Amino acid sequence: MEKCALDASRDAFIRAMRHVACSVTVVTTDGPAGRHGATVSAFSSVSADPPTVLVCLRAGSRICEQVEANGVFTVNVLAEENRDVARAFTGEFDAARPDRFEGQQLIEMPGLAAGLGGATVFACRLAKSVVHGSHTIFFGQVAHAFTAERPPLTYHDGAYRRLQLTAA
Repeated sequence: MEKCALDASRDAFIRAMRHVACSVTVVTTDGPAGRHGATVSAFSSVSADPPTVLVCLRAGSRICEQVEANGVFTVNVLAEENRDVARAFTGEFDAARPDRFEGQQLIEMPGLAAGLGGATVFACRLAKSVVHGSHTIFFGQVAHAFTAERPPLTYHDGAYRRLQLTAA
């Protein structure tokens, strides 16, 4: 058995997390507090009964505050051809194009936050939020879900990646 020095530092955690591949999502919200969207990697299913997902958003961020105030959010799991959409919602182009939704194909859903065309969508009503460390965890009861039937864009080791399917 190999021995290793135990390390629970922030740097060790971040280094290890860079080696976990995840789907690239854009979380959108809309309502009285305004419309906003941000690229997010911390997304997971919670339950099928009732259908529930969670997202983790940096506490105090604009998207976090607006999701809390609006009471709705949509998780858009981007397809592998949507790298530019992911980059737009990171804020990379905000100086030149401050409206992140400009030029995006939107799927309007009355009473919910818009979905992004070409994405697998989970439109949610906020069920609960929990603050933990630097982030707020939002649990959303899924009001509408549909799939884009496309391979997802993934993020691994600091870069966007394509999923490589292999035969078993």
